[in-house]
Amino acid sequence: MKILILQDYLRSGGTERHSVFLASAFADAGHDVSLVTFRPGGQLATDSWQPNFAYHSLQKRDWHLDWFAPGLRDLVGKISPQIVLCMGRMANCYAVLVQMRLPQTTVICTMRTGKPLPFLYVRSLRVCRHIIANSFVAKRVLAEIYHVPEVKVTVIHNPLLRFSDTAPARNLELRRRHGAGPNTVVILNVAMFRPEKNHRELIELCSRLPGYLDWQLWLAGDGPARAACEKLAADLGLGGRVKFVGYFADPTPLYGAADLAALTSQSESLSNFLIEAQLHGLPAVAYNIVGVGECFRPDLTGYLIGNRDRAAFIDQLVRLVREPALRARFAAAARDYARRNFLPQRQVQAHLTLFNKYAAPLPGDGPTVAPAQTGGRSLGR
Repeated sequence: MKILILQDYLRSGGTERHSVFLASAFADAGHDVSLVTFRPGGQLATDSWQPNFAYHSLQKRDWHLDWFAPGLRDLVGKISPQIVLCMGRMANCYAVLVQMRLPQTTVICTMRTGKPLPFLYVRSLRVCRHIIANSFVAKRVLAEIYHVPEVKVTVIHNPLLRFSDTAPARNLELRRRHGAGPNTVVILNVAMFRPEKNHRELIELCSRLPGYLDWQLWLAGDGPARAACEKLAADLGLGGRVKFVGYFADPTPLYGAADLAALTSQSESLSNFLIEAQLHGLPAVAYNIVGVGECFRPDLTGYLIGNRDRAAFIDQLVRLVREPALRARFAAAARDYARRNFLPQRQVQAHLTLFNKYAAPLPGDGPTVAPAQTGGRSLGR
């Protein structure tokens, strides 16, 4: 099967990581795969970039314009894929153009965001052949807000990009490096520093934790909102408690060093950070937006808080910081939940089965689905 994945830029976000992961996994399964980006380069293209698929960039030099896709119609026509999978907001906005350029090709849009959709994105949802939503709540949003027929939407949760059946080792060296003692409870958040990720509110919430508790907040990642968050932490007198640990291509060491996962983001459809944290046994405290509640089991592996209910968020955070036995119970259930629901092999095969259902076969082709291998590269944020 000829598959083309469309993405605007290989920055270090979750959608971009999944674009590269899926391209590699589909290629491992024996398919002819192309990844096309609007802009060249990006953080993921510098993290051990060894693609096993064809890679094309439309901008010959980086104009720093996420929406600029010169020559897209010509390149798609030249590749002539059976399936075009659009990943990210800008790629989905262009789905209508691709579908009109290649009416015999199956263009598949994706719904992976909690933010309002622009006009061209909505138009693409109506014109494309099918849609993959990464949460059941996102599917409901498509039906109730954007009037997309439910039959046109398939839910496939994000796959875990790094999977292991063994429990992670405790990373004591990383804890010591950042001044966390044996009883310090490390609260972790891994995300790009963008306003919609709402790091500021998480810092403010932690500033209201009782002073007698021994805790640290680790914020991993980089981005345009980081400097303002560093200033906020300093202004609140949290310089010793809030650690800006930087970008990790592979955040596994962070999960091994942390005790809790916290999320106040306002833009998630399904949080990659939370499902990875669950695999590593980190109980979650998170605001309830779109599909966040599908990342863990509320009241069994973490606490799902009404959006912007600051008092409830702080109460449950305090409870988990104070009760190590509760954290341990949640941790065991979290690892089991992640293993049962986000296996990469299962999610990759779900994509290929869907593609096989909608792709027009090439002349002389037999069945187009090959069994999915473990597939994909390990990619960090």
